[in-house]
Order: sequence, then C-alpha cells, then structure tokens
Amino acid sequence: MDTSIFIYLQFLRDKLLPLPGVTEKMCFDTPAFYVNKKYFIRIREDGETLVLHTFERDKWISANPDVYFITEHYYNYDYMLVNLPKANPIELEGLLIQAWKDRAGKKLIKEWGHD
Repeated sequence: MDTSIFIYLQFLRDKLLPLPGVTEKMCFDTPAFYVNKKYFIRIREDGETLVLHTFERDKWISANPDVYFITEHYYNYDYMLVNLPKANPIELEGLLIQAWKDRAGKKLIKEWGHD
C-alpha cells in the first residue's frame, strides 16, 4: 500500500483543522474538509490529487500546469486539481487557507484573527 496518502492527509489535517469551523468528513469515499457545510478540499480516489476550491484557478494553472490542472468534470466549477507529489508545501498552505477563507465567511475569518 502506498503510504503517501497518509502523509498528505496528515499535512492537510495539520493545516486545516486548526482553522475555525473546519470539520473532516468523507466525500465520495475520500477524506474531505468542510466549512459551513461546504467542502473546500478533498483528496481524490488516487490519493495523490487534491480537489481545491479556488476562484483563481486560471492564474495557478497558467503559472504551473505540472502541479495545477482541471479535468472536464471540473470545468464549470470553482475547483482545480493539485498534483500533490509535485506541489510546493508553502505555496499549497497558502492555497488551503485561501480556499477556507473563500468558504468560511466573515465571522469565522474574524474568529481566526489573521489578516
């Protein structure tokens, strides 16, 4: 069994669960993170691809198409896919926080106390 999914999942838990209102649940039989009953991050079935909510996917895909991409399924949604083995952890952390902010709302962002 490939253990990298456990490393990725622990990274996500460490970064996301301290944020106000975040819960971890299953979505399409894979781990996902929710805020305000909306998922904003989930690991795809392959264990190496992250589905990430973003309003700036064109920017990210243009900057680094080896890491950020979409499939036809996500074309009409505000999500992009992230190739986790190739992702920069510092850059990814910023994207995770922005995805949370996009879904969290003013009250939870204020509770967080950053920015």
